Amino acid sequence: MKASLQEWKEYLSQFPNAHILQSGEWGELKSRFGWQSERIISNGIGAQILYRRLPAGYHIGYIAKGPVGGEIGILQDEIDRLSRALHTIFLKLEPDGWLEVSPESSIAGISWQVSRPIQPQRTVVVSLDGSPEDILARMKQKTRYNIRLAEKKGVTVSSDSDLAAFYAMMKTTGARDRFGVHSMAYYQAAYDLFHPLGQCELFTARVENKPLAALMVFVRGETAWYMYGASTDELRNLMPTYLLQWQAMLWAKARGCLMYDLWGIPDLDEEELEENFVQKESHQGLWGVYRFKRGFGGQVRRSLGAADRVYKPLLYRAYQQVLKARGGSEE
Repeated sequence: MKASLQEWKEYLSQFPNAHILQSGEWGELKSRFGWQSERIISNGIGAQILYRRLPAGYHIGYIAKGPVGGEIGILQDEIDRLSRALHTIFLKLEPDGWLEVSPESSIAGISWQVSRPIQPQRTVVVSLDGSPEDILARMKQKTRYNIRLAEKKGVTVSSDSDLAAFYAMMKTTGARDRFGVHSMAYYQAAYDLFHPLGQCELFTARVENKPLAALMVFVRGETAWYMYGASTDELRNLMPTYLLQWQAMLWAKARGCLMYDLWGIPDLDEEELEENFVQKESHQGLWGVYRFKRGFGGQVRRSLGAADRVYKPLLYRAYQQVLKARGGSEE
């Protein structure tokens, strides 16, 4: 059955470790920026589905890091009915799980069409188990050094609500590292939806009150996700981003998190990553990102991937060709 936002929130209260992209607040966020949020619950299993309207009344659908509570097959008929009623071209499913943990849960097993994920498929997950000293001990020596250097050089990290400064740094970072940046309104909405719940914090690193770097971290249950980060082009030798991540990890640990997901590295086996990251230039894709994130002593993990439920094959092929030509994202 279709569920209201309140019914969905009540349902999710039974699953404290469900991914934050399945939260009602995330659905509200996306609904403000071009997506329609629908929620289905059946036999104890639920899914929040995002639909984006295309010209001529067609839609594309997306289940981000779901379903919750079980396998997608239980919901298949209801999802199909809803998707067809909305003239959906295809629905992308991106389940929450790691191949390293559940290799038998390969996305190919659901008999949909295997496709490219929207979210980063490979990431580094840092364990927050043990004391702060234990976490530091698992990091690379250079990362520990950079954290202490930032402290020694007078860098301070504090939580605040200065989204304007954060957005200015996001634009600088996007231009420098060549990635897309959401609008100021998007980051503000995300903060306003999650921060009052204690599920989001904005941290800014400063020296002599001058912002140098900032990040926005989200938490739900036992996991924290570093989703958005930015820095200026100034005083990078003070290593503010290292101290910034460390303080965000300590905050997440204080909130009961056991894992800190650094959210995105090149989608290559760890052996290849380790063999090549030194030789690659920092501007080559996510190599600079991997060089930074590997230092925090986490585990490289790969998601289960993604698969598409295709309802209109001809339009699906045309959509994929247009997307490829534009080099764009479905999100």
